Amino acid sequence: MTERPEDIVDIVIRRLRIEGEAELQDLAIRNGRIAAIAPALRCTAVEEVDGAGAFAFSGFVDTHIHLDKACILDRCRICEGTLAEAVRETARAKAGFEEDDVYARAARVVETAILHGTTRMRSFVEVDPRAGLRSFRALKRIKADYAFALHLELCAFAQEGLTQEPETYVLLDQALSDGADLVGGCPYTDPDPEAHIEQIFTLARAHDVSVDFHIDFSLDPARSDLPALIAATERHGWQGRVSIGHVTTLSAMDPDAVTAMARQLARAGIALTVLPATDLFLNGRGQDRLVPRGVAPAHRLAEHGVVTTIATNNVLNPFTPYGDASLIRMANLYANIAQLSRAEEMEAVFAMVSGAAARQLGAAHGLSVGGPATLVLLDAAGPEAAVREVARVIAGWKDGRQSFDNGRPRINRPGRKGQEP
Repeated sequence: MTERPEDIVDIVIRRLRIEGEAELQDLAIRNGRIAAIAPALRCTAVEEVDGAGAFAFSGFVDTHIHLDKACILDRCRICEGTLAEAVRETARAKAGFEEDDVYARAARVVETAILHGTTRMRSFVEVDPRAGLRSFRALKRIKADYAFALHLELCAFAQEGLTQEPETYVLLDQALSDGADLVGGCPYTDPDPEAHIEQIFTLARAHDVSVDFHIDFSLDPARSDLPALIAATERHGWQGRVSIGHVTTLSAMDPDAVTAMARQLARAGIALTVLPATDLFLNGRGQDRLVPRGVAPAHRLAEHGVVTTIATNNVLNPFTPYGDASLIRMANLYANIAQLSRAEEMEAVFAMVSGAAARQLGAAHGLSVGGPATLVLLDAAGPEAAVREVARVIAGWKDGRQSFDNGRPRINRPGRKGQEP
């Protein structure tokens, strides 16, 4: 019998768990796309991989990370553990950033993220008179050099204000002209938050890009800049193109106020990202007991139609003096903070670092015939178990090419040659 060309594939990964399928599935890859998904596929493959019951999905998506200022603990002091101190210390260190230095630190975090199963990421990169465009140039190189494993988008970002520093506006405009994917602002560090928001939207409209704001990073709902941002979003017609991060004021609101705000955010098409590690570390420093968590209730906002995600934010710097860019660990942390327990809650949290996160970035996500062969294998039965157990990441492929392999652990029992997993 002559073998048909359509029966020959580059790779077949057998015995996978795929969400929505009761039976183990085989997944065939040809020319970087998924050629077939079915139980016990009959085909000839150049390479065969035994999935051994691993859960396969499209990979984790990190919607909010700062690669440019990662891994600088050795250059900073942490005495107060406050947001103001973190901004101040990082600004001081940032003045000494060089392009190759930023590249080396960012590469360290990106490689760790890849090994933890991240296939897509949005990084903020600060452009201002202290950093100039040095960090931006470094992250453009990272974006190109690691495209084999991870899609990286860059948000040109004004961390330390804008209206009091016109040079920052000029640098943001330059970065957007030179390939930045979107623009971001931080109203709470600006002497005129509403004017800051308006200037960011002016840049977004000029370059036709999305915007992403760090906003309402306090435990005082009375100081909220959200109403001004929602109004600006609707006034400029930017619904579905705006994201916000932190929004810790939501953790201090009563349930009815949270519901009202959720409805406004959903109406305006504004997505929200929580950053559990940073928000826990920096908030509640004025309390000596019953310290508030300071993490916005993302799961409650999601119930009202808000696209919500969980992300890394910072790694090993004054904002977050720890971290490993593991999104499944961050999902588990959020589930603990929010005191979630039901199966559907675990699945919703998993979506916040996968499918919902991709939706925030306007990217497709999911395994389907004809779609890109970008997938990650987890040592778990599915999304629920992955969050509960902080599932180990086994291996991953990007566009049909294996991008990493963490191998499978084995216990070496005495007196046995054949080891068992």
